[in-house]
Amino acid sequence: MLRGLNHITIAVSDLDRAFHFYVDLLGLKPHARWAGGAYLSLPGLWLCLSVEQSQPARDYTHIAFDIKATDFPRMQQKLQVAGVREWKQNQSEGDSLYLLDPDGHKLEIHAGSLQSRLNSLQQKPYKELQLY
Repeated sequence: MLRGLNHITIAVSDLDRAFHFYVDLLGLKPHARWAGGAYLSLPGLWLCLSVEQSQPARDYTHIAFDIKATDFPRMQQKLQVAGVREWKQNQSEGDSLYLLDPDGHKLEIHAGSLQSRLNSLQQKPYKELQLY
């Protein structure tokens, strides 16, 4: 029986650049680093950076990081000052910033939860919505 998400591995072309982005800009905690990668974490998340040929998804696939609503404006300003590129404008419930990492992987910084999203769907349901 699955218990949850174990870890996420992201292929990166330049470890120094990716390490700086995820540790210094986003605030992930570094645990290990070697020539071919690094292990980073947030509470409840283990992220592996693996030096490989990077081929980011061209579809809507993305990784969303959680943030407190009160911390969102400061993080948004920090990333905008750093020149981080955005790939989409937020149109859903809660504050979200959709950004690209240095290799073009799609990320989201989101202030909200599954429950807040489900609550919003009761007000503005998606086409053919079924709630369980």
